[in-house]
Amino acid sequence: MKLGKWGLFLGGVLFGTAGIKILASKDAKKAYTHATAAVLRAKDCVMEVATNVKENCGDIYNDAKQINDGRIADEEECVIEDEADTVDTK
Repeated sequence: MKLGKWGLFLGGVLFGTAGIKILASKDAKKAYTHATAAVLRAKDCVMEVATNVKENCGDIYNDAKQINDGRIADEEECVIEDEADTVDTK
């Protein structure tokens, strides 16, 4: 049983060493560079969309404030101030 464990360990070391060589190869670095460039392009696209959404939300918020301010002004015009009747008790 002990030999089987050593065999698995040595196989893992060999596989890991070969994996490192493959990951550090020129072709792998080229693939990493292209993948990173694609991620950066996607980030720019997402940020552009997020900026547009943020601007639209700001416009909606300002329009809503104007609507509410207009309603408040209309309600204030409709309020009729009651004058209390004064009774002379003289």
